[in-house]
Amino acid sequence: MRKPVIGIIGNRYIVNDDYPVHAAGMMDSEAIAHVADAVPLIVPADPTLVDLDDLLETCDGFLLTGGRPNVHPEEYGHPPTEAHGAFDRARDGLTLPLVRRCVERGQPFFGICRGFQEVAVAMGCTLHPEIRDLDGRDNHRMPPDGTLEEKFAMRHIVTLTEGGKFHELMGTTEIMTNSLHGQGILDPSDNIVVEGHAPDGTPEAIYVRDAKGFTLSVQWHPEYQAGIDPVSKRLFGALGDAARDWANGRQSFRRSA
Repeated sequence: MRKPVIGIIGNRYIVNDDYPVHAAGMMDSEAIAHVADAVPLIVPADPTLVDLDDLLETCDGFLLTGGRPNVHPEEYGHPPTEAHGAFDRARDGLTLPLVRRCVERGQPFFGICRGFQEVAVAMGCTLHPEIRDLDGRDNHRMPPDGTLEEKFAMRHIVTLTEGGKFHELMGTTEIMTNSLHGQGILDPSDNIVVEGHAPDGTPEAIYVRDAKGFTLSVQWHPEYQAGIDPVSKRLFGALGDAARDWANGRQSFRRSA
């Protein structure tokens, strides 16, 4: 039986100040290959390059990665402001429909940071561009300076809903995370279940209500040291299991057809 293929949604970058690329972090690929035990496939985040139906048939699951550009606020009915920062409308144009189609099909995905926010927006939530500006909220942004280890260091506890999906997966209601993000959920929709909160009340762990497949999404960065951190290992292991189930079900259907 072949390993499942997990599509890693990439981001646009400029290499050497002039060469445009679609790329994803090595940490993402390593987490998919070594912890999820799946084949990592980097996907150009542009609907003019990738047909959604073909993508859904090629991959058994998806990793919605973090990224510096934010989901454009027009996607959730808000006007853009300077506080919203940079955007990537091409990625919006691929990932938001992809999330909705996966939910309809029961096909698994895992959202990280911007990916968390894409899942939230695709399912009807609104976002705040700078949650640190809200009363009582902390600054969750990545520090601008320091080593990679310092930037991705553990930041705070996330408290999980007792008896929920994350509690069941983690075996505890409190986990330490390296939460790094500027935006956050402002108005959750009925389609989203919030099961994890930072000490300041910021939503940090969600899934899609009544979804048939794996839809867990987090605001922290479990791809960092995913093979060592117990929380990361459980999350990527669960994604791999869900992708294997999807792949096996599809193969069984094809064999019986």
